[in-house]
Amino acid sequence: MKIKHTLYTLIPLLLLLLACDMEQEVEINLPPHQSQLVVECYLEPGKPLRAVVLESVSYFSNPQLPIVPDAEVFLTHKGRTVKLAFSPFQDRVSGKYFTHRNNKPLDLKAGDVVTIEVKDKKDRRVTGSTTILKRVPIEAVEWKFNEKGKAYLLTSFQDDPDAENYYRYMTHRDSLSRGTSRDFVSSDQLTNGKRISYGSAYDFEKGDTLIVSLYHIEKDYYNFLNSISDAKNANGNPFAQPSRIVSSVQGGIGIFTNLAYERKTVIIQ
Repeated sequence: MKIKHTLYTLIPLLLLLLACDMEQEVEINLPPHQSQLVVECYLEPGKPLRAVVLESVSYFSNPQLPIVPDAEVFLTHKGRTVKLAFSPFQDRVSGKYFTHRNNKPLDLKAGDVVTIEVKDKKDRRVTGSTTILKRVPIEAVEWKFNEKGKAYLLTSFQDDPDAENYYRYMTHRDSLSRGTSRDFVSSDQLTNGKRISYGSAYDFEKGDTLIVSLYHIEKDYYNFLNSISDAKNANGNPFAQPSRIVSSVQGGIGIFTNLAYERKTVIIQ
């Protein structure tokens, strides 16, 4: 009888809770979004100079990539300043879009310092610098098949023990314009001075053409790429902490760095 009496006591309380509207709208007053210049520029020895200059938008705005036609881009190397003209185009090899370019490459050597300045008519100004790195040679690209005819890939190189190094490793099938089969960044914190090998799962088959790229990257670029990965993982996840993009430039958002890489093309046989 005691149990039955307890149930009779709880039923009205449960009915009251079910009848309540548990949803409540909360209005949050957010400060107005302050648009910033977004800059992305990568230097490659012997290659034309290219940059992307956009403008940031609010998180709640419609997805868009607002360009900034009045933005001016200047690169300075060994006391000489060159301007990149506003001339939007898509690169046929990589498929990437650029807003500014200068087809005359800089004579870049390892250890050179290059600075960037981007400004527009709203008095916004972005600056940054990069130190040209040397390429790290790929010593070997090997593969091995399992009993199911699938192959894994193993790429090896030697780390310099006298420097703090950061790397980006990528593999593409057939073309650089396609999505990557593997793309990650790492440091030599645990492998300083050692022969490093990057592997894969048994993802490949006989006849596959693979483009293997090993980038020797700056710490700022390493942090930038990691922050982008964290931001992607946090976006839309109610249980993840919001992630901020770690920029290498001052006065805006983005990255200015150089790409020192070794690249090999192999056919799995």
